[in-house]
Amino acid sequence: MIEPRLLERINTKKEQLDALRPLSAASVARLRDDMVLEWTYNSNAIEGNTLTLSETHIVLRHGLTVGGKTLVEHLEVINHRDAIDFAYDLVKGDIPISPYVIREIHALVLARIMPIEAGRYRQVGVRISHSAHVPPEPVAVPAHMDDLVRWLNGEAVDLHPVIRAALAHHRFVAIHPFADGNGRTGRLLMNVLLMRDGYPPAVIERVNRTQYYTALAQADAGNQIALVNYVARAVERSLTLYITGSMPYGEPSTLREPRAIYAIVRDSWVTLAKAAAGTPYSQEYLSLLARKGQLDAVKRGRNWYTTCEAVAVYRDSVAGTT
Repeated sequence: MIEPRLLERINTKKEQLDALRPLSAASVARLRDDMVLEWTYNSNAIEGNTLTLSETHIVLRHGLTVGGKTLVEHLEVINHRDAIDFAYDLVKGDIPISPYVIREIHALVLARIMPIEAGRYRQVGVRISHSAHVPPEPVAVPAHMDDLVRWLNGEAVDLHPVIRAALAHHRFVAIHPFADGNGRTGRLLMNVLLMRDGYPPAVIERVNRTQYYTALAQADAGNQIALVNYVARAVERSLTLYITGSMPYGEPSTLREPRAIYAIVRDSWVTLAKAAAGTPYSQEYLSLLARKGQLDAVKRGRNWYTTCEAVAVYRDSVAGTT
């Protein structure tokens, strides 16, 4: 279900991150702080919060308010931070996922903004924005949530962790069990599952919101491939960021395959235009490969970055199939 080149890179980078463990306390603290900021900003922004990344940083780090922004937007930041802290506690305590645990996550997401609805299954029918999918009626929600948890702890156990997390996210948002906060709760659930399997949290970026909604709509129609690969690319990005943030400068001597570690050497990322120079590929073609997961690349803001070695690896892989 995951594009083969993308799956191979994810598995390799997961091994590389595991080889760097245990990470230093300083690295763990720094990576967590960075992830809480990026995760909170993007997840809230997808749902319409207008605080910028730097403004979200001000609220999280300094507890200050930002002029011109609503109280609700500030409280959404604090709520999401608390929900992430709870997610980390779930992973650390190896607490099983249950409908109760999911309601607890949701309760934190809505705690200060919709306390009556926080942690309570919806009492009315809903429609999902950007989707033709109609969620189940309120009376059927508890049974659907029970089915989701049974699937997670049963059939889904044998799936690749990234596939399992992506499908769990879709199943949850398709149920849409709460009156509000379903997207944020679904992404939190997805990342609890990933972190339990040793992966860093995957951030669904605001700039890719349209692509994200399109992939969810395709999953609603029965085609889950686009969503699984979308989540897989987010997982690969986080793996890359965690590895580069956990290792000293220079090429690590502890990893066995020098060519396989090109993605984690600091300061090696370049724009697609630079990476295309001297190759048979155009910048546009490399962008297409990156979007499909066929090229090791990281999107920062609206721009893609890759490495010259990544392009060489792709070129060799194509040559090997001709």
